[in-house]
Amino acid sequence: MMVGVLTLEFFLDYSHSLKEKRRFINSFTNRLKNRFNVSVSEIGFQENWQRTIIAVAMVNSQQAVIQQVLTRILDEAHTCAEALLSGYQFYYY
Repeated sequence: MMVGVLTLEFFLDYSHSLKEKRRFINSFTNRLKNRFNVSVSEIGFQENWQRTIIAVAMVNSQQAVIQQVLTRILDEAHTCAEALLSGYQFYYY
């Protein structure tokens, strides 16, 4: 069994409140959950309204499948119009 985790750091230039930030996070995380069947959670900068770190986790018996799905999620994050992807990191266990 393999576990893959992708952390995504976003900068939300348009956001002027935690409410606007939550709107982006809920929309983005629900889209990932529904499209890729992964676990998603905000893990950093919860009280900062222009930055966030989101973790995406997936379990599978084949590492190649995990890498493929997490790479597709990274592509989705790069094309996100609501926020700027400022960093990312892959972890495999």
